[in-house]
Amino acid sequence: MEGVRPDSITIVNLLRASYDTMSLNVGRMVHCLVCVSNLSEDLAVNTALLTFHSKMGCLEVARLLFDRTPGKDCVVWNLMISAYLQNGFPVESLRLLLVMVRSGVRTDLFTALAAISSIADLNSIERGTEMHGHVIRNGLDYQVSVHNSLIDMYCKCGGLESARKVFDLVTNKTTVSWSSMIKGSLSLEQFSEALSLFSEMKLDGYRIDFITVINILPAFVSIGALEQVKYLYGYSVKCGLTSFPSVNTAFLASYAKCGCIDMAQKLFEEDQFTHKDVIAWNSMIGAYSKHGNWLQCYKMYAQLKLMNLKPNQVTFLSVLTACVNSGSVKEGWDCFKEMTERYGCQPKEEHYACMVDLLGRAGRIREALQLINSMHFKPDARVWGPLLSACKLHSDIEVAELAAEKLITMEPKNAGNYILLSNIYAAAGKWDEVGKMRVFLRDRGLKKTPGCSWLDINGKNHEFRVADQFHPQSDDIYTILRSLELETKIIMGRETLIND
Repeated sequence: MEGVRPDSITIVNLLRASYDTMSLNVGRMVHCLVCVSNLSEDLAVNTALLTFHSKMGCLEVARLLFDRTPGKDCVVWNLMISAYLQNGFPVESLRLLLVMVRSGVRTDLFTALAAISSIADLNSIERGTEMHGHVIRNGLDYQVSVHNSLIDMYCKCGGLESARKVFDLVTNKTTVSWSSMIKGSLSLEQFSEALSLFSEMKLDGYRIDFITVINILPAFVSIGALEQVKYLYGYSVKCGLTSFPSVNTAFLASYAKCGCIDMAQKLFEEDQFTHKDVIAWNSMIGAYSKHGNWLQCYKMYAQLKLMNLKPNQVTFLSVLTACVNSGSVKEGWDCFKEMTERYGCQPKEEHYACMVDLLGRAGRIREALQLINSMHFKPDARVWGPLLSACKLHSDIEVAELAAEKLITMEPKNAGNYILLSNIYAAAGKWDEVGKMRVFLRDRGLKKTPGCSWLDINGKNHEFRVADQFHPQSDDIYTILRSLELETKIIMGRETLIND
């Protein structure tokens, strides 16, 4: 090949091969070859170079190539706009789109898809509405992929009603359309809407794929619909969807959350999980942690390490949660230190919140406060909340006032923080402060949002709230509760007599 000059087709294929093998150095050598040849003005070569550098994350080089490319067409603009989006710069992506429009280059379907995704990442419904209008005006809404992106964007921006309007207008719905709408409803905690959509999807004869299964499972879990989870698992086995590891992991977590830990363990041990990844291990460790089987949780964590799998932040969060629930302060500290010192995994707010909760419950409130002050980033309400709860448990008014001050600054409309501080003052006999808190809550019109629970019995969904009197069987329910309460007191009384 000595003396043979490469043409544009050779260069393009070399760059494609460099990306496929993730060979940045080879790609750079090809780029040098382009610079010393007469191909630097070739649009196809420049486009291939731009594609290679953007996919490899070299945005500065990609932008330099983009700016120097003569006669940029829509494809080149789309590549650079998508490069910013895929590398986590949605604002730059939209800025470049604006420059493109002002340059007189007509946008196409791929421009619209990249722009809609950028807006979704920014959670800006105002920009989303503007982009939707632009899509309609320019006739770019002829493809269902654009509609699916709009549905996803509106849901991520909190505009479920707008997403539903787009969904209802789509005449040629695909499985992706249904999955996007179901996932969006779930993300906004509209579980009934998600279940209704799933039923409609089945009635309309659409084939349920593995993505839909993964998306709908949290809706069944949220209402404790174990029978529906079992039905969906049977359907998935029949259709071969359990060949996807992500589906098995989703079912494992769903069974565990519905209280069926034995079925979760059975799934974990089956042949489909021969090559278990860290996600599958995390699901099982998290399941045991939530079910209070802390010894099994620690055992599985030890097994995970023996398998030469690297624990991640989810793994450590599950183990730390088990430590909190079991009151294992030493094990918690060991896990927290191992996380950073052995595995180089930086703790997030959730990990610090667990440690603060663990120390606080053990009465080591000053140690918990010291840990908060040592954080490398500003602690949020997830960290200060457990500290305030610990102060109530151990009657530490001084730290309670500090934690409450922080929480009230972050969440001025959260009545729960004021009520918790009021209860701490009441326990300490500071009735003047209790009165001030109550007046403050009344003047601001703040009320604590009551908790809500769902229970699925024989396929029927039952909803309960605190002090609920609206359920048709509420009299029977409260009679049984009083009976259980009395029975518990009798058993506790017997145990006290035995101990004495």
